Amino acid sequence: MRQTTMTKPAEVVRQWFIVDGTDKTLGRLASEVATVLRGKHKPTYTPNVDGGDYVIVVNADKIKVSGDQEFKKFYYNHSHYPGGLRTRSTRVMRESYTIEWVEKAIHGMLPHTSLGDNQRKHLFVYKGAEHPHTAQKPVEMVIKG
Repeated sequence: MRQTTMTKPAEVVRQWFIVDGTDKTLGRLASEVATVLRGKHKPTYTPNVDGGDYVIVVNADKIKVSGDQEFKKFYYNHSHYPGGLRTRSTRVMRESYTIEWVEKAIHGMLPHTSLGDNQRKHLFVYKGAEHPHTAQKPVEMVIKG
């Protein structure tokens, strides 16, 4: 009989990955990054333990969207005050709020619990090609598409 092994938080070994967003589709990139942040790519995946790795996304300003999402998709935020609804198109988010745009896509694919809050802290998004994490020696992560 086989026994299921459950990873303990002290046993987790983390690695650093870097993703180049040049000419990548936002949704495909976000789903792959969310998988790595959760730790689902590891054979030691345990749903209730933060066993994911760190991810650095560079060249976020070169990420694209498919179809006509550029003009038809909108992002909403409300301040909880009357008349406090803020609406931004994908084009505005991509041009003016690039880092927030990419983080919002990836955060939506993580659990909305305290476990997800810890996993969100392992994501670093940068507009250009430079990042301050060279000392961690990140490994290149290849995303299809």
